[in-house]
Amino acid sequence: MCRCVSTTVTTLYFEAEKEDDLRKVGYSKERRVDPQIVVGLLVDRRGFPLEIGCFEGNKAETTTIVPIIKAFQERHGLADMVVVADAGMLSASNLRELDEANLRFIVGSRVTKAPTDLESHFRWHGDAFTDGQVIDTITPKNQRTIENDSKIKAEPVWNPEQHHASWRAVWAYSTKRAVRDNKTLTIQENRAREVIAGEKTARAPRLVKTTNGSRTLDEAALTRARRLAGLKGYVTNIGADVMPAGEVIASYHDLWHVEQSFRMSKTDLRARPMFHHTKDAIEAHLTIVFTALAVSREVQNRTGLAIRNLTRQLRPLRSATIAINGTEHTFPPAIPTEKQAILDALNNPN
Repeated sequence: MCRCVSTTVTTLYFEAEKEDDLRKVGYSKERRVDPQIVVGLLVDRRGFPLEIGCFEGNKAETTTIVPIIKAFQERHGLADMVVVADAGMLSASNLRELDEANLRFIVGSRVTKAPTDLESHFRWHGDAFTDGQVIDTITPKNQRTIENDSKIKAEPVWNPEQHHASWRAVWAYSTKRAVRDNKTLTIQENRAREVIAGEKTARAPRLVKTTNGSRTLDEAALTRARRLAGLKGYVTNIGADVMPAGEVIASYHDLWHVEQSFRMSKTDLRARPMFHHTKDAIEAHLTIVFTALAVSREVQNRTGLAIRNLTRQLRPLRSATIAINGTEHTFPPAIPTEKQAILDALNNPN
């Protein structure tokens, strides 16, 4: 039985002027230049936290994944785990490192890889897809090797021994996604035309190409993007005999739980700002946040309420103790029926 875990990485910054051995200036999604640490979070497919780790702020995000997973594996004696991550992990070296660490993975693919992976489909079936259609094929590990022969109509069934230069690729088409993708492309096309006409300014908008100082609409890129609208790809080293395509897709779709856990830890649980200076204090702070996250996820599972909503509803429920003439009188809170239902759910582990 495969145990699916999701993992993601973020940064936590410090309002400090100087770096030290842990807090270092590195890549920041928020474009900050403050010292920071890199935090990796491992959760199960429901978003329940399993492991947390912090690393030097200038450490590449992708290099923190394997140490966290291996530490969790060794501590719990787990042999068969599946790592689910977004397209940020999709590089030849990252996937090779996961595979060499004997870790199975499911990683989101970039839609720009679709023309190569689906070359046979486009040749034999054109641009036609049906809602919910799934194509199980292979994707090259690098651009130098192509193992998928487009002259053969049937898609190859991935085999690690036969296709040593490729991974397994699962592509799915959704009409709903196609509508959303095309709507986004229309907005981007309109913005590009406004920039070309000088009605708006932008540094490097999509679908605008510059030739000899003049800007024009990149018609080829727009046509290519329209052709691929509605497609979503997944790359894995798990064979179809172990995990069918539908399960690969479903496992990846659980990834939103880890993003939700990170948002909770940063906002509701106040992982930042952080004012500690020593590594021990920083790790202690993260341990408290990690514990609070575990409690919050369990609370959400039992009540079906977001933690912020739950605390807002239960905060007014307070008892009072009044001391008069040497005696104390305690007055319990008046609990409305809907609030009592929440408390009952909290007390029910099932």
